[in-house]
Amino acid sequence: MTKRIFKIGLLAVLLNSCTAAIIDEGNKSTLPPLNRTVTYQSDIQSIMTNSCITCHAGPAPNAGLDLSNYQNTRFSAEEGSLVTRMNNLNNPMPPSGKLSPQILQIIDKWVTDGFPEN
Repeated sequence: MTKRIFKIGLLAVLLNSCTAAIIDEGNKSTLPPLNRTVTYQSDIQSIMTNSCITCHAGPAPNAGLDLSNYQNTRFSAEEGSLVTRMNNLNNPMPPSGKLSPQILQIIDKWVTDGFPEN
């Protein structure tokens, strides 16, 4: 009976440790600096298209947040929680997992550059 309880406990620990596997892709601080201006049209729009607008666009976007155009994306980055949520380890956006350090660096640079459109 003791062996059976031990095996069940061990199985529970092993299954729990496998459910949240995270691949360490490094972090933004180890990347070389971006020495160019990042714009919505050349950089951010494709990130939003590939990572966000599946849920955050259309007639009824999730959380009422439409990220399908420059104005809405800028407003959410400037006044909302877009960048904070993208960098959140516990509750990242997109929910499928945190964006790569390279993409997060591009978004941060866009913010630093003052949200240029093109």
